[in-house]
This record gives sequence, C-alpha cells and structure tokens, in this order.
Amino acid sequence: MTDATGASSSSSAAARRPRVVTMGETMGLFSNTTPGPLAHAGTMQLGMGGSESNVAIGLSRLGVDAVWFGRVGDDAVGRLVEREIRAEGVDVRVVVDDRAPTGLMVKERRTSTSQNVTYYRAGSAGSRLSIDDLDEATIAGADVLHLTGITPALSSSAAEAVGWAASVARAGGALVSFDVNYRRALWSRDEAAAFCRAFAATCDVLIAGEDEAAMMLGLDADVAARTDAAALARRLADLGSREVVVTCGAAGAVTVVDGRTKSQPGVPIVAHDTVGAGDAFVAGYLAELAAGHDVADRLRTAATAGAFSCLAAGDWEGLPRRAELGLLHAREPVTR
Repeated sequence: MTDATGASSSSSAAARRPRVVTMGETMGLFSNTTPGPLAHAGTMQLGMGGSESNVAIGLSRLGVDAVWFGRVGDDAVGRLVEREIRAEGVDVRVVVDDRAPTGLMVKERRTSTSQNVTYYRAGSAGSRLSIDDLDEATIAGADVLHLTGITPALSSSAAEAVGWAASVARAGGALVSFDVNYRRALWSRDEAAAFCRAFAATCDVLIAGEDEAAMMLGLDADVAARTDAAALARRLADLGSREVVVTCGAAGAVTVVDGRTKSQPGVPIVAHDTVGAGDAFVAGYLAELAAGHDVADRLRTAATAGAFSCLAAGDWEGLPRRAELGLLHAREPVTR
C-alpha cells in the first residue's frame, strides 16, 4: 500500500517521528522586566505560557511531533498564544471563543531569585475546554497523551474532557502520562489528592513533585519530611501506575519503573528563572519515552532540559533543542 507521496505505508510509519498529544489552558503572561515590587514597575513584558503548551514546545524542540488542543478568547492575547505556539512547530488545534477572554497571569519578580505568580483565569476561554474541542482520531493515534492536574481543576467540562481523552488514548493503544502539577488557587489539597489518586490507577506514567506525592499519599508535613523521594515513588507506584517519577527540584529525580528504582542527580547550574522547569523536565522525559529509549536516557534528558529552562527568563523560552543538550555537560565553554 502506498500513501499520497508514493511511499509505502510501512516506511511512512517508520519515518514518522513519535507524536505526543496534550491539552490545556495557555494564558497571556505579564511580568516586570527588572526585580522589584510590581506596584512600582515602570514597564511590563507581555508573553504567554501554560504547562501543557510548554511541554508541547519542549517536545517540538527535541524533535518530537507534538499536538496541543486549547481554547483562547477572540482577543489580542489569544492571537499571541496561538501564534507563538504554532511558530514553535507545534500542531495547534485551537478553538477561538468569542464569549470568554483569554486568561492572564502576572509574574512579579520580587528579587533576582524569587517571584510570585498570580492567575486571572476565572471564566476564561481556556476554562471552557470541552470534549467537543478535541479530535478523537488524533488522540487515538498518538504515541503518548500527556495530561496535567491543572486542566480537570478548571471546570467540570474540562474535567470531562480529560477523562474522555484518557479513555480514547488507552483504547487506541497510546500511553497516558499525568503530571500532578497541583495549583492551590484552583482546588483544595483534598480535592486534588482524591482526583489524582483515582487517575493514577489508570495512567501509565505518573509525575509528581515531592510535596505533590505527599499530598496524594495523605502524609502530614512531619512524615513527608522524613520520607525520601524513592520511598514516595514506591508508594505512589502502589496506586497503579506502571511508571512513577518523583521530581526533587535541583536535587534531580527518582523513578520506579516496573518495580525498579532509579535516581538521577540534578544538573548543577546557577538558576535565573525556575518557572517552567517542571514542564521542561516532562518534555525531556516524554521525548525519550515516545522514542522508546530506556529509563536512564529519559532521566538524563529530562534533568538536562529542566536545568536548561532555568537559565533564561520565561516559562518556555529557554527550552533546549536536541543539539544543545550536551552544552551543560561540555568541558569547553565555547563551541567553534
């Protein structure tokens, strides 16, 4: 059998890059250009960001075909969101909503090493994401469907879309990846923990920070402080996911895959902006997972991508391309 180009379907399938599909809300991002109180900022910078689209951009830069489903308002910020993600090589499937605005987030860089992020997303276009905004064939044909705990917290329709997409992906043979990505402004710890525990039993890859793992396991602060990441990962694996990743910030990450534990140290850097580092880590991990690489490769690329993202301001701007991954491990600072 041949396709429209005359190539055999088997060779076309072999040539196609792994495909990851994701979905969620991306918002406009306002930030002060120099550290200090936001109330006294003379100028603000406009950009955009969202966990799932950050991951999609990270995957695209690493050579993986990525699809992002989202919803934006019929406004200038929505056009910015769509244009920026599409410009990064992501297959953008966006619905323009003329009845709701694109959400906004404001980042206050209070000092050179700390920042606060405030969200203005109630009633936003992104929060109105629904099953009708998704394409069943695209999801069923994916290698990996990546979801986060942000989207189901946005609205009942968004939560239904997450559950439906996961069911479609599993029926089509795709792996389902789930990053807890807890946002306290969207739901309580108890609500998030209950949802994430139930979802963990049905997903293939579960990704959580140490505090998020403790939340899911119902551990109080004292017990959590005495429990190392490997133990948290093993206990999370008991919830049903085949593969568990617990991230530990600058210290690296721990995985439990098919009962075996493996750790990855962080890549030493001087961080400039840590927002988006978790999304970069996920992009690196999923890029190697979709390509069929082993756990060691997944962790190595994930840790390197996460470190890279901290070297530049912005949620996604510092994400590395595959050819750049070796730069953080190079002995010579200049490439000629």
